[in-house]
Amino acid sequence: MAEKKKILLNAFNMNSVGHINHGLWTHPRDQAHRYKTLDYWTSLARTLERGLFDGMFLADIIGVYDIYQGSTDLTVKESIQLPVNDPLLLVSAMAAVTQNLGFGITVNVNSDAPYLFSRRMSTLDHLTDGRLGWNIVTGYLDSAARALGQDAQAEHDSRYDRADEYLEVLYKLWEGSWDDDAVLLDKAGRVFADPGKIRPIAHDGAFYRSHGYHLSEPSRQRTPVLYQAGTSGRGRQFAARHAECVFITATDKVAARTAARGLRQEAVAAGRRADDIKVFVGVTVVTGATQKEAENRHAEYLRYANPEAGLAHFAASTGIDFSKYDLDEQIVYGTSNAIQSATQLAKQRGWTKRQLLGELAIGGRYPTIVGDGSKVADELGSWIEEGEIDGFNLTRTVVPESYQDFVDHVVPALQDRGLYKARYSDGSLRRKIFGEGDRLPERHPADAYRSSRH
Repeated sequence: MAEKKKILLNAFNMNSVGHINHGLWTHPRDQAHRYKTLDYWTSLARTLERGLFDGMFLADIIGVYDIYQGSTDLTVKESIQLPVNDPLLLVSAMAAVTQNLGFGITVNVNSDAPYLFSRRMSTLDHLTDGRLGWNIVTGYLDSAARALGQDAQAEHDSRYDRADEYLEVLYKLWEGSWDDDAVLLDKAGRVFADPGKIRPIAHDGAFYRSHGYHLSEPSRQRTPVLYQAGTSGRGRQFAARHAECVFITATDKVAARTAARGLRQEAVAAGRRADDIKVFVGVTVVTGATQKEAENRHAEYLRYANPEAGLAHFAASTGIDFSKYDLDEQIVYGTSNAIQSATQLAKQRGWTKRQLLGELAIGGRYPTIVGDGSKVADELGSWIEEGEIDGFNLTRTVVPESYQDFVDHVVPALQDRGLYKARYSDGSLRRKIFGEGDRLPERHPADAYRSSRH
């Protein structure tokens, strides 16, 4: 009998008070306001490692949500991803108290020069001993563009053109500037590294120009595990070429299966294998020791959640100010320069404002599973099988109890069903996820820039 596919699991979080399920910061037991303290993050990291989570996936944005009501008033009042602190600075602290937990960090390609960013990520890959991933985003908020000195976001597809070149520069730095055996650490001979095995890169492109040596010696993974969340037509093309883990939003298993198959087909067309891409779906879980306890907890959470705050978040994702519409008025979903997949989903469903608020009952728009460990485990297993996905980004509700409850009740049930690992495997984050090497495989486009090719 074939071994069951093991579910991959990330804790989906953000260095902020509010993230996906909005309004729950007002719950008496919620500790999200402690996001500014190291203990908040190190304690959470220990909990996740106890539950054998593959990673902590940290979202991030640059800019603010100012589409809904044409202002930031609700954003500020409900802390809708504002304030939001830098996610990269959390990694070292969490890595210091764990041994296996991975870290997927969101960084916008427009926020930093690739030359400086490459060193920052190499440094963290060294400090975590190869447990680092990068969630590649191109941005979608005009407020972010204005804050960075631009009039507005560049056109949707052109942002991916720029990201393609950004990755090319990074591959040259991470994969090509230093040979694997460049560092000799020869104290007697006074040679730390062999000058003949280190070379500068030379890049002159449409968006970037960079001539110089990578400032970091090769880390365990060289290139961090590459995450990506775009599922528009151009986003899928980008994912097929670069991404290893793709985060999709799916309201049901049929939508998940369609998206997963499309991504894998495009990966094969790009010269990679179908299983070179792992597909993750965002999901909210409310669980307890019994079904009744889970249902009571869900009802309790709903009293504190704010669907309107979720609508303000969705307004930024689609570029549509839903406050202008009556509850049952037909909404005009036009072409979006923000998150195209979000707009397409709403258009396909024909959601009115009333229906959107219903979808956002717990403050967020991901599928919500309520039940004891057994029920949740069965439903997650069904998503894996019927949705043809590989894992989940588990959103937070009330922190830290939502993660603690999942570890205590759902993880054992998943293990009983053979759907989840009983221990961590050895190696880097990439090796843990794919069961192969620490480095990107030769069939990945990064291979063209490796020092062995020179």
